[in-house]
Amino acid sequence: MASAAEQLASNLNFAAFAKAEDLKKRIWFTLGALFVYRLGTYIPLPGINPDAFAQAFQQQSGGVLGMFNMFAGGAVERMAIFALGIMPYISASIIMQLMTSVVPTLEALKKEGEQGRKIINQYTRYGTVLLALVQSYGIAVGLQGGNNIVSNPGLFFQISTVITLTGGTMFLMWLGEQITARGIGNGISLIIFAGIVAGMPAAISGTLELSRTGALSTGLVLAIMVLAVAVIAIIVFVERAQRRLLIQYPKRQVGNRMFQGDTSHLPLKLNTAGVIPPIFASSLLLLPATLAGFSNTQNLPSWASTILTALGHGQPIYMFLYGAMIVFFAFFYTAIVFNPKETADQLKKHSGFIPGYRPGERTAEYIDYVLTRITVIGAIYLVAICLMPEYLIAATGVPFYLGGTSLLIVVSVTLDTVAQVQGHLIAHQYEGLIKKSKLRGGKRGR
Repeated sequence: MASAAEQLASNLNFAAFAKAEDLKKRIWFTLGALFVYRLGTYIPLPGINPDAFAQAFQQQSGGVLGMFNMFAGGAVERMAIFALGIMPYISASIIMQLMTSVVPTLEALKKEGEQGRKIINQYTRYGTVLLALVQSYGIAVGLQGGNNIVSNPGLFFQISTVITLTGGTMFLMWLGEQITARGIGNGISLIIFAGIVAGMPAAISGTLELSRTGALSTGLVLAIMVLAVAVIAIIVFVERAQRRLLIQYPKRQVGNRMFQGDTSHLPLKLNTAGVIPPIFASSLLLLPATLAGFSNTQNLPSWASTILTALGHGQPIYMFLYGAMIVFFAFFYTAIVFNPKETADQLKKHSGFIPGYRPGERTAEYIDYVLTRITVIGAIYLVAICLMPEYLIAATGVPFYLGGTSLLIVVSVTLDTVAQVQGHLIAHQYEGLIKKSKLRGGKRGR
């Protein structure tokens, strides 16, 4: 089966794509949904003074708001109806993953298969609504505290803002689910991807403009382009890298015939935690600066000002804490999403074993040992990818738009989307082969 799939994948071409009508419909649906999302990032929130908010945003663009604005495709900068973006849903999903590891009831639901997964997804939606309500209320209060940002502050503005922003998040969640079901898959990831990529043309043109005016040398711009290509190649390699553990199944007898035992592999990704560690680390480090920005920095005590200065972009303490937090969350989140004991129990249940290790506890210990070793490599990789843009910004002053987190998301989503398209093409070719075989069988019967 694997060799047949590889042969089909190698024969994928534009002719096969042209015949895949269902795939083309899915792609057009996905593009249409992403267009609706991008359109919503330009619809402003009612009751906002755009000029006053733009001025206030520029003062906070280096904090958490700047990162959220990148993920929201510029909707925060324009304070659009999609300003919250899809981040409440992502936060709720992460919280639910954590809770399924510590709450016995949720852990039992997780093991119930498809039905349990539907219930957990419903709980995630409820959590998304709750987080969106809290965050949108905080935004409404924060906007009213600004200088002339809100035209008519009061209870009506707060209610309308909460309803609008929460509704925008719920619509994006629904849109992501529709892309997953009726499009080419990875709906939530594609929405984030579209938001990040939407800012790339302006960032590239801004860098070229700096080169044209002489603010940046041509050699430096070329070096950054070469470095970006090299980093993307490294991300592609590492994100596809796996440590495969050999799984062997015993011989089995059916009637009077003895069948040889099968072998398979247990793939362990080098970067099991994905982009979660950089997101968590950057959010926690940028939070103090963002909170201080909403208050009067002139009234802060000297020790608080010293801490804020030390936590600024490019500062040694900031980079050290950023790297340390990435390493911590890489191990922490890997332990949450991958349970060696549960995997060992599943192997034992299906009579599978790793050669040289007894099924059960010894197998779990070995899987945990291998997973820990590769997570060390994955954590070092994440630290290198995320700190390199920070170092470039601090050393050269180049406005490096695609930071480590955003670059990881763009490359990972691109790879997953290509895999989804190839999967649909392979399925289409399989259907064609099955139809041909049925036609041949029918002709022979006649």
